[in-house]
Amino acid sequence: MCSCSDPTHSDDTASCDRSTDLIVGTTGELAERSAQTGQSAVVLASTRAYGATVGDIRLAHTDSHAVVAPGPWVGPSREAREEIEEMFLAPGATRARGAGTRALPEEADERRTCFERDLDRIKYSKAFRRLAGKCQVVLAPDDSHLRTRMTHALEVAQVALSVAQAVGLNQALVEAMALGHDCGHGPGGHAAEDAFELYVPGGYDHATWGANVTLTPLNLCVETLDGIRQHSWRLAAPATAEGELLSWSDRCAYLAHDADDAIRSGIIAAADLPRSVRELCGTRQSTQIRAFVGALIRSIETTGKVGMDEEMARALDDFRRFNYERIYMRPACKEQNEKTIAMLRALVELYADAPWKIPAVARGKVEVDISGGPAAVQAAVAYVSGMTDWFAISQAKGLLGWTGQMLPRWS
Repeated sequence: MCSCSDPTHSDDTASCDRSTDLIVGTTGELAERSAQTGQSAVVLASTRAYGATVGDIRLAHTDSHAVVAPGPWVGPSREAREEIEEMFLAPGATRARGAGTRALPEEADERRTCFERDLDRIKYSKAFRRLAGKCQVVLAPDDSHLRTRMTHALEVAQVALSVAQAVGLNQALVEAMALGHDCGHGPGGHAAEDAFELYVPGGYDHATWGANVTLTPLNLCVETLDGIRQHSWRLAAPATAEGELLSWSDRCAYLAHDADDAIRSGIIAAADLPRSVRELCGTRQSTQIRAFVGALIRSIETTGKVGMDEEMARALDDFRRFNYERIYMRPACKEQNEKTIAMLRALVELYADAPWKIPAVARGKVEVDISGGPAAVQAAVAYVSGMTDWFAISQAKGLLGWTGQMLPRWS
């Protein structure tokens, strides 16, 4: 589309007499151009090129003055970054090596380490973006202060990075793990795991599904995928210290922020928190995270083990037990989960019986067998698990005819 933003115009900006270069100018010139074209000065100003040109370089501001001395130390090469890691990361931390070990071999990046590359791929992926529309606890929240899967992932990354920086673990790797760790979650939170359990051989676990299915197109390093795949405590330990740190960071983050959301929503009061949590960690999320981060750092610095001292670990156990009893398993939440499970199973069965309705199948990007066959069921689970809360609800309304009390909602 040409730079005048008129949808009727072609991509050829030279053919448009309202091209951006014709409306760059002073306020007076904008007013004159507005009178000639009929467009408002505000619209014209929004497409105006700002800044100043010095030689062949365009600057953002007319008074830009920042200067960085040019030289080979600006933007070190990947090899130099790997050497820096070798010098400054702790023994036992994971080092980046070339292009990294991937399912499909690749050429190494010129600037980024293999784990920095993974981090960028996750940030730009559709799976990560969709986390903004997937609930943490509250289904399809209409209150922007309540957490989503994306804000949860960001808070997990903050905890993990705080510890990694302090003890010399690989920050790019642990951040990539943190941002990708919940990409296998379906709409409706953990209820989706119960919903999809029927259709996946061996059961549906968001961690393994995320690493083995959702994020496969990104061709991530084996260490990144291992941390994502094994972050659930009920699974075998990850292969790296960064993966172990992710497991702890996930638990610390969700317990603190889920309680914070519940307090904000009036479900619990800060004074209701377990005594051990109140005394060791405080009643605010900020003090709780600070306490958990400090405990993890102390353990690594004094023992080399990624863990917590027994007193703090017991407080974390008390916190988790409290959250399950007072937040996750409360009647309204259980009712929401039951309706979510029913809705997601109905959607999977609909798409398994009519796989041509799945966009990837319709575009020929995924081949399936006859309706209801194993490949069709797998494609249906993959499609439904990628939906946001609101999209799943809209599909239930539009394709299943569900209304009112049939649909899950938070109350």
